[in-house]
Amino acid sequence: MPICAYGNACKSGFTHYIMISRSTNWGLLLALAGFALLSMGDAVIKSIGGEWPAPAIAGLRYVTGAAGLALLLWFQQGRSGFAMPNPKIQLVRGVSVALATICFFSAIALMPLAEATAITFTSPMITALLAAVILKEPAGRSTVLASIVAFGGVLLILRPNFAELGWAAVLPLGSAVGMAVMMIGNRAVAGQGSALQMQFLLAVFAAPLLALAALTGHYSGFEPLRITVPDWTIFAKIMVVAISATTAHWLIFLGTTKASAADIAPMTYVQLLVATALGIAIFGDWPDAMSLLGSAIIIGAGLFLWRSKHRGAGNAH
Repeated sequence: MPICAYGNACKSGFTHYIMISRSTNWGLLLALAGFALLSMGDAVIKSIGGEWPAPAIAGLRYVTGAAGLALLLWFQQGRSGFAMPNPKIQLVRGVSVALATICFFSAIALMPLAEATAITFTSPMITALLAAVILKEPAGRSTVLASIVAFGGVLLILRPNFAELGWAAVLPLGSAVGMAVMMIGNRAVAGQGSALQMQFLLAVFAAPLLALAALTGHYSGFEPLRITVPDWTIFAKIMVVAISATTAHWLIFLGTTKASAADIAPMTYVQLLVATALGIAIFGDWPDAMSLLGSAIIIGAGLFLWRSKHRGAGNAH
């Protein structure tokens, strides 16, 4: 057994290291559970596809979510939790997540869950490019290279879907753009309120926008968007997704309290693994070789970008 020259100090340091490692592992497990739960919710939404319009599903999901978050916020922070810092940016966040949700819910109703999910993982690259344009952050060669490679992967996935669905196949890309704009908005309001408050404000702005989109679709005369009185199971499924999504974001947030955001970031790719497994098990959607290659390229580009940013941050310190 090795002997430490510093005696109890060495033992204390080793114990501290073990405690940090355990905390990080718990953080990663919590984040993994959260990201997996998000994909499970997506599978539930896909099971509704064709039975109710995507804008109506998204609207009801966010109205329910906003109501639940309001109750939690009231119990935790009282009236002060309902303050609204930077309303214009909050509106941008609401519009962007509304766009992302409608696009994604529409996409998974039309195409395999795993393929739609894979395309949305271009969001980090789009966020980095938008940050360079909007926030004047330096993009760097790694961002440009990762973006080019990722979009090459998108083209591989879109190849069969575009031939079958036409322009509807680019809906996941619209979702990725919406999520990227939301991330830019998140940066702009960072530190201006609690995580729960920011989540509530996101939902409370998105909910009326999605409800308006649902009503617009209903009265547009386009039959697939007409809202009918659904079976009770549709309402039940949407309630399940509203609860599971809120729980998932809470688990991810808890994960960031035990492990760094940089450690947790790659864990998001478990969503694609879960989406692929659920797509095969529930919907019989076996991805072809080109789709798998495209997904691998997108994930590789995302991990390359994360590694470059992480290494750059480490060098800065």
